[in-house]
This record gives sequence, structure tokens and C-alpha cells, in this order.
Amino acid sequence: MNQKKQKFNFANKIRTFIGLLCCAAMVQPVSAWADYPEKVVRLVHPYAGGGAGDMLTRELAEGLKTAFNGAAVITENKPGAGTIVGTVTVATAPPDGYNLLMIGPATHVIMPLINPKIPYNARKDFEIIGMWGVIGSMISVNAATPVHSVRELVDYAKKNPGKLNYSSAGAGTGPHLGGEMFKDLTGAPITHIPYKGASPAVLALVSGEVEVSFVNTPPQVPFVKSGKIRPLAVTTSQRSPLLPDVPTAAEAGIPGFLSESWYGVAAPAGTPADVRAKILRGMRAAATDPARRARLGAAGIELRVTDAKELIDYIDAEEKRLKPVLTRLDIKME
Repeated sequence: MNQKKQKFNFANKIRTFIGLLCCAAMVQPVSAWADYPEKVVRLVHPYAGGGAGDMLTRELAEGLKTAFNGAAVITENKPGAGTIVGTVTVATAPPDGYNLLMIGPATHVIMPLINPKIPYNARKDFEIIGMWGVIGSMISVNAATPVHSVRELVDYAKKNPGKLNYSSAGAGTGPHLGGEMFKDLTGAPITHIPYKGASPAVLALVSGEVEVSFVNTPPQVPFVKSGKIRPLAVTTSQRSPLLPDVPTAAEAGIPGFLSESWYGVAAPAGTPADVRAKILRGMRAAATDPARRARLGAAGIELRVTDAKELIDYIDAEEKRLKPVLTRLDIKME
């Protein structure tokens, strides 16, 4: 009898122990990624350093470092082939949250539409995490170009076909598309010269390698103030607080012309959901820093953080808006 009782008590204890373990698991699930990040996180910017996008990337890296309690977050510039080089680097990296990509119009809208042979699938090879910021662009000329308005630029280009070249941050980038849209809307014959980022594109304008540019506004501002660049119009719906006297493209006589560069974060497909959630929380925390907002605002950069769904919806809308334009202009890159 005692032996049966002992067996009964032992079985009860085992069942109780298993029950407690199950309850503990339900109350406090343990993630395999709870301690992420445990090593260096690499944030790849698929352009050359020095531009506004580079500044936006570095500010995000610093913000994530703080959000991750001092964990190492480094930036890496990998320009080339209209953002393809840097994009593929992350697309083929392990999906563990330690390789992130700054995405934008070129990586996830324009290149997939104009280059059927790109070695990645923007939809399938990445997990979208969220938007980080937006940068406006500007139509400008170097000081030696004898035009002072958009209308004068169009007239001069038509009277001197083949004489004017414009710089962009690379083939297939937002500024490239902006330049081609400008040509389509105005009929101005201006030749595209691609560079590996906004900074070299601006330096090309300053040095006289090209006469016109459609790149981001922030890296142009110091040269506007020094008189080496003449701004004609910003390509956003509102005037830039950096150059409040410069009209919008619509005010300058090109209604419907809009071109802005947005930046977001993506990780390789298969990156765990809880890792992506932690990165987004870090992005939101970084965006609340008043000093960071002030620094970026002074550079003409708007912090605009969204979740994955909002950014995916935004990308879908941009693709719908730009696809007929790209088709009509017959812009191809292979």
C-alpha cells in the first residue's frame, strides 16, 4: 500500500512540475533573440559618403547604438551600379539582423522597374522594417551657366541643344528620374551624367563638369551660400526651410513636378520578427531625440518614421505613380 502511495505521489509531482513549466512558458516566453544584438550591426548605405543620405544613415546608426545600450552599430558605404552593389550585399547576407540596408526609391522602386536583370528581388529578398526620413531635391546650375530661372534654363537648353549636362546621384536614382521627368515636362534637351552619390554629383556641378543638377538639396546649400551654385527651384511640394527664397518647381512654372528621396531600413528575407521589431523600436527612439531632429532639420532632412506596413504601402503607391512615367520615358538600365 505504501509503495502504491509513493508511486502515486511521485507521478503527481511529475505532473505538477510539467504543469508549472508549461505555465511559465506561457507567461514568459523566451526568445532566441532576446539578447540581440550581441555583435556588430552593419548598416549599409548603397551610395558614396558625404551626402545627405549618408548623414541620415550615420544619425540612425548613432541612434540605434544608444537604443541598443551601447552595442556597436557601424555604417558602410557601398556605392555602384545605381545602388545594386550595396543592395545585393545585404540581400545575400545571413538573415540574423546584423546586416541592414538603407533602402530608397532606387533600390525598391526605380531599379526594379527599369532593370529586369537586377540580381535581387525587392519584394522577396528583403524584410521591410520601416521608413526613417525624407530629403528634398533641387534644380540648380553652376555659377557660370547664364540662367537665373527655370524658364531661362528651358529656353537656354532649347537654343543650345547638346550643350547642357546634368548630374545625378547615379543611374536609376531619384534625382535621375527627376531630371528625366523635367526633360519630359519641359522639352529641355539636357544630357544625364551619373555619379556615385549626391556628394560627387554636387562637386561635379561646382567644378563645371556639368552645368545642371537635380540632386538632394542639403549638400548643395553650402555652395549656394558661397555663390558657386545658383538654385532655381526645389522639387518638393513646399519650400525648403534652408532656402526659403527659392520657389518650388510648381511656383517656377512646372506644375505637377515632384521629386523627393525617402530612406527606410530593410533586412534580408527571413530575419526574425522580434529582431525587426527591436530595430523599429530603436528607430522610433532615435527619432525622438530633439538634438538629432534639430541637426537633421537644419540640414533640410525630415525624420519620418513608419512601421513596415506603412512603408510597404508607400512603396506600392510610388510604384503606381512612377511606373507609367518610366514606361512613357522608356528609361532602361541593364
